[in-house]
Amino acid sequence: MRMFCRMSRFVVVVIFLTSTLSWGASVRSPYRVGTARARARRVAHRRVVAWNPVLRGSHESLLRQNEEINRLALPRIANDLELQELELREELVPLTDSRSMVVASNLESSRRYCRSWTRDFVEDISQAYYAKFRKPLYVTSAVRTVEQQARLRRWNRNAAPIDGETASSHLAGLSIDIGKRGMSRREKDFINGFVLPLQNAGLVEAAEERRQACYHIMVSDRYTGWREEQQRLQDPLNAGPASAKSTAQ
Repeated sequence: MRMFCRMSRFVVVVIFLTSTLSWGASVRSPYRVGTARARARRVAHRRVVAWNPVLRGSHESLLRQNEEINRLALPRIANDLELQELELREELVPLTDSRSMVVASNLESSRRYCRSWTRDFVEDISQAYYAKFRKPLYVTSAVRTVEQQARLRRWNRNAAPIDGETASSHLAGLSIDIGKRGMSRREKDFINGFVLPLQNAGLVEAAEERRQACYHIMVSDRYTGWREEQQRLQDPLNAGPASAKSTAQ
């Protein structure tokens, strides 16, 4: 009899627990289903958002950047020692903060260098940007070494290779990255409007990055001749890029 009572109590407890769990699942499941459906809708929405930048990167653009490096017979800087030698010979020139341009604080002092014509371009676009928006442009990257680029590729799969016909043009000091985080649509339109005519003229190669918040811009040494011509016309910024004519040979 005692055994029967114990078994009865055990059966009652099991039935109670089963009922409680079933009720809890029935209460929670609508929320879970709703949450899953909402999450699926958000993912689907993200998938249909078109990425169609004015300054679109491409394989062909990477090829042209490397063709420019080869035309100028510039070295891909292997390591810090080679970088220091180029800086000492002033083949690379420093980027310095001003009211119109700020170099990212996390960029090492030895990496705040580029080719002279690249600096001319950065100064021109940053001064024009400041004149319109009263705020500076941010340079987030400039010259890199092969060693640095190899480390970058370990965590950034979007980074260009260290060698080959599509290697990063940062390795020759021709390129800079301009940060776009926090830019308004008007500010991005300004960057596009300044850079696109220069790209069409064969003076720069540019891409608005999707995974990194920046514009990558490689500058040809032909920019110097175009810039001097604009200065002779005494209207280098207002006539500016919109009137650029191709000087590519």
